[in-house]
Amino acid sequence: MDINFELYKVFYHVAKQLSFSEAAQQLYISQSAVSQSIKLLEEKLNCRLFIRHTKQVRLTQEGEALYRHIEQAYHFIKNGEKNIHQIHLLQQGEVRIGASDTICKYYLLPFIKEFHRQYPKVRIHITNRTSPVCIELLKKDLVDLAVVNLPEESLETSFHINHLAKVRYAFIAGEAFMDLKDREIPLKELERYPILTLEKNTTARSLLDAFLLQSQVEIIPEIEISSVDLLIEFAKIGLGISFVMQDSLKGILPSKDLFLLKIKEKLPQRNLAVLSHTNLPVPIAASRFLDLLIR
Repeated sequence: MDINFELYKVFYHVAKQLSFSEAAQQLYISQSAVSQSIKLLEEKLNCRLFIRHTKQVRLTQEGEALYRHIEQAYHFIKNGEKNIHQIHLLQQGEVRIGASDTICKYYLLPFIKEFHRQYPKVRIHITNRTSPVCIELLKKDLVDLAVVNLPEESLETSFHINHLAKVRYAFIAGEAFMDLKDREIPLKELERYPILTLEKNTTARSLLDAFLLQSQVEIIPEIEISSVDLLIEFAKIGLGISFVMQDSLKGILPSKDLFLLKIKEKLPQRNLAVLSHTNLPVPIAASRFLDLLIR
């Protein structure tokens, strides 16, 4: 049965007020238009909905049964409209962000803090994965934004890319390797030392492997882990020389027990960017967070 929702809307107001004139006032239409709508609805449902005696109106048994359902439906619709309005005002909602632990800790934290200050009722859901995995999550619409270190290969055209910063890397060591401090070191010389890196399938590791291959330097990492913070701590206690993002060293260097190696060759860099879907609308909350990142 195909019945225009507007007819049910008119019925709801008449049934609630038990008055055709008051329903007309609330709907900003004429009383005759209200009467015509009720008559059409009764014809479509093949039953009487109201009993009218002069100025008095009451529901029939069928009308009461219909009103119980229409009342619930009407409130559901109004609540839906209210929720949408609140989302537009950022009084509720959620922003879903994909980013690695390192990017979250050393880049995103101040933006997350500011966003929460401005929109405290919006939930912030962060999925911590490597940059390649975050790109896949965005592709599957499991996150709204992916803040990633861009891979060397070009990305699909379905992604909109906003560049944020240059990511620089460095080799660091502790007191156990003080003989290397303040000395310019050819990359080839690192073949003789234990090297600590992030595990495979991370952007930083792929960058390092490609750089070593291009430089014809062969290094088999002594330790491969998923935590940049542990790479720093392992370097401090002398387990080896760690390859880390320079931003992770803020507040740590200068230090008595840790120093940067001066590598003769220029170390590679990576672009940090925020990705969004070009084929899907960015939700309002995510759009506001994106504005914070790129403004």
